[in-house]
Amino acid sequence: MPLTRALLLACCPVLVCPPAACAPAAGEAMRAKDIGKIQGWRENALVGYGIVTGLAGTGDAPGNRATRQTLSNVLSQFNLSVAPDQVQSRNVAAVLVSAQLPPFARPGDAIDVVITSIGDARSLVGGSLLLAPLKAPNGRVYALAQGALSVGGYRYDANGNVVQKNHPTAGAIPGGATIEAALPPGATPVTSVTFVLHEPDYTTAARLAEAVNRQIGSELAEARDASGVEIRLPEAHREHPVAFLALLENVSVTPDRRAKVVINERTGTVVAGGHVRISSVAVSHGELRVSIASETHAAQPLVLGGSNPAVHTALVRNHRVDVSEGEAAAFVRGGNTVADLVQALTRMRIGTRDIISVLRAVKAAGALHAELIVQ
Repeated sequence: MPLTRALLLACCPVLVCPPAACAPAAGEAMRAKDIGKIQGWRENALVGYGIVTGLAGTGDAPGNRATRQTLSNVLSQFNLSVAPDQVQSRNVAAVLVSAQLPPFARPGDAIDVVITSIGDARSLVGGSLLLAPLKAPNGRVYALAQGALSVGGYRYDANGNVVQKNHPTAGAIPGGATIEAALPPGATPVTSVTFVLHEPDYTTAARLAEAVNRQIGSELAEARDASGVEIRLPEAHREHPVAFLALLENVSVTPDRRAKVVINERTGTVVAGGHVRISSVAVSHGELRVSIASETHAAQPLVLGGSNPAVHTALVRNHRVDVSEGEAAAFVRGGNTVADLVQALTRMRIGTRDIISVLRAVKAAGALHAELIVQ
């Protein structure tokens, strides 16, 4: 046995899993509705402009012309004539309101809205949104938003001292918008529908088409590409397709999983699937620490025969340099998973950021058979 490998095997643990544990785990069957949707079912963006009132002096500055003009326009709706240059309140803030209109929303339904400041307001805590229309890109109003804001932060300042948590200039109103107009109904599917996968994959598309033909009816589904499966409606369901679509959503299929490892260097997070494999590779991790210590001692002179004003206590500074090399963690692995590697490094008390460096090095060596995503 070569000397290098003998040292690795003798000094470091070698983690070997049994053949049954090393075998790829079978995928979990899922409903079709959990991995995709019918083409055309999507949310629509809504946006509006409004003002938030009731702030405790944390709103827009009096010099903000847009806020003054908006407040003047609001007061004019109540037969109050106030010129914009006479508005001096800091209890009001101009905001943008955004929401998502569900595909099958009906008038009277409530949806959540997000509020963001567009002026120089310091905080929206304690404010309430006045009635604001929400429009689609076509300019039509589909919802009206109003209510008290929920802000997940705060900001307080006094005498130059500022205490702030999160972002107090953004908030939300759960169920704060009421739908006033529904989306125009789309064309009723007459002959076929297209099922779109959330994560395009040829293997999953082929499995879905096979599962539909096996569980609902033969020769109904055909995979067109990696993301779309065209499904023909039977004659009995073309006039009333709801029952057939309900059957389609509950078709059981086993999706194929792509090997991915996601690492976030900012937070030190590593996420990997349990089936991500590592080829035989030798990994060595060491750490070198250099510390420089400075010590100061007082040297007392020895004077014989009385005192001497020219002799006094002296300060002596000594420097000490210590170099210590941490224990290297080296081992040989073959056929195990990323989860095994991370657990082994964790047991050796290696930090998360060092684990990320090891994973990137293993990927560069060609031993990590997965897509490495660095965020």
